[in-house]
Amino acid sequence: MKTERITIAKVLPQEKELEITLRPKTLDDFVGQQKLKENLRVFIESAKKRGVALDHCLFSGPPGCGKTTLAHIIAREFNTNIKVTSGPALEKTGDLAAILTNLQFQDVLFIDEIHRLNHIVEEALYPVMEEFKFDIVVGQGPNAKIVRLPIANFTLVGATTRSGLLSAPFRSRFGIVENLGFYTVDELNQIVKRSALILGIEIDDKSSYEIAKRSRGTPRIANRLLCRVRDFAVVKSDGKIVYDITVSTMNSLGIDEYGLDEMDRKILSTIIEKFSGGPVGIETISVAINEEVDTITDVYEPYLIQAGFLQRTPRGRVATELAYKHLGIKYTKLHPELF
Repeated sequence: MKTERITIAKVLPQEKELEITLRPKTLDDFVGQQKLKENLRVFIESAKKRGVALDHCLFSGPPGCGKTTLAHIIAREFNTNIKVTSGPALEKTGDLAAILTNLQFQDVLFIDEIHRLNHIVEEALYPVMEEFKFDIVVGQGPNAKIVRLPIANFTLVGATTRSGLLSAPFRSRFGIVENLGFYTVDELNQIVKRSALILGIEIDDKSSYEIAKRSRGTPRIANRLLCRVRDFAVVKSDGKIVYDITVSTMNSLGIDEYGLDEMDRKILSTIIEKFSGGPVGIETISVAINEEVDTITDVYEPYLIQAGFLQRTPRGRVATELAYKHLGIKYTKLHPELF
């Protein structure tokens, strides 16, 4: 049975209750994404004063960076309900109709992985998003007719890690489109301290910063690492998280000072040692490390590229000088043709 990586950014089944406990309830509690927060605060306040539903929102970015949290915050700001679903769960228009007809004024409909919506369901959303009308077909054959149902003015919030897969007509129907990027170490440090306070965990400044530094720019990973360090502190110490316990935990989990785990290092070492540092195609890397292409591009690559270990070029992937240095391999190859 394959175990999940501790540095994976998606929420694990056993973490759902923890996610709810640690989730910020207001924009003031939400750390990071400053520009996005400022804009969203204005849009929400404007909608409240005008007595209308907030424009439909599309949030894109890496998993674990706050897209779901923002949807819940929007619902809380309007003091309305939120209905949560996902693209793959809406298989047919009937599934969508059951949700839409139960929405109230200013409610939030949150669709995670919205890029995976069935194209028929997506097209059924067009008149809903534009006119708050839902078209259903009654009857069959020559006797079939379209009945247009009114839908309460609501806010559709879509979340995606692959915004490029959304069709242009669908994207154009979102009034608010924002991208959530990775977080800075200082921002993650604030998040770790806030989570520790909520969970009643005693932690020193040096330890919270070390956890933040190894969290791959992702709040969800920071909270997960905090809980794992707490476990080691409870068993091996008096429960208080101190620096030595933190570093010892990270070493036990195989997470280095840059937040890279065994698979990250395997990808980099494979490119360097088997393919002379690149360029090498993603399909070739996939075969070499026995991992799915989509998993590499969606899960591993974003942080490796953002952190400066990997470069994506038209000719393939290239390991950077930083990757060589991190793995302790002498850097001898330059790629002037790539620049």
